[in-house]
Amino acid sequence: MVMNGVGSRLKVISTGSSEIDKKLGGGIPAGSLTLLEGQSDSGKSVVAQQMIWGSLHDGASVVLYTTENTVKSFIRQMASLALDVLDFVLLGRLRIVEVSSGRSGLSAAEVLELLVISMRKDTGADMMVVDSLTTFVSHGVSDEAVAYFEDCREICSDYGKTIINISNSYAFDNSTLARLRSMCDAHLSLRVEEVGDKLVKILEVSKIRGASKTTGNIITFDVEPNLGMRIIPISKASA
Repeated sequence: MVMNGVGSRLKVISTGSSEIDKKLGGGIPAGSLTLLEGQSDSGKSVVAQQMIWGSLHDGASVVLYTTENTVKSFIRQMASLALDVLDFVLLGRLRIVEVSSGRSGLSAAEVLELLVISMRKDTGADMMVVDSLTTFVSHGVSDEAVAYFEDCREICSDYGKTIINISNSYAFDNSTLARLRSMCDAHLSLRVEEVGDKLVKILEVSKIRGASKTTGNIITFDVEPNLGMRIIPISKASA
């Protein structure tokens, strides 16, 4: 059953950059559950923001659940990357929901449950991004995290939604993280490495189920003001 979902509008989730999409095997298939995880400051949010921007320009409606930004700070942050989304916000195509990790009396499990309820009710959104799970998920909620991802997978399957969950790798123990990775249709992992005398961001395309082309495995990139995400050839990074 597909109800008002991205599956009826888009075939893939694009970053808005043909060069990056090519490295992702043509883009993430619409209706996928994606885990985007990695180290702190490795560019996780920027990758997700590229996907939000690309999807909006392809005609999708997007909901961002953010613990990282306010509405105003997110719009400013996107503009600083030359990804202007103000018009989409004003038109209601991009909705930004601020999720407070400090809500009195709410456990991590309750926050996850509220996210699922909101996702199920939101029949008008094609793509949903949670940035990030880290602030309210810890090693002590492995069962709740698995249940949350199971619910997300069901929403993707039943309603054709695309869901992208973002988290620092350390938020889960190794066993739980392995289970979550296996449950997802797409898994992108990020880290920071020293290449030559430079620190660069590395995006590893671990899995994209149903990708139209062979994935590019490793993407080396940097984030530049007014330019956004820029791929760096390995030979140049190591020079």
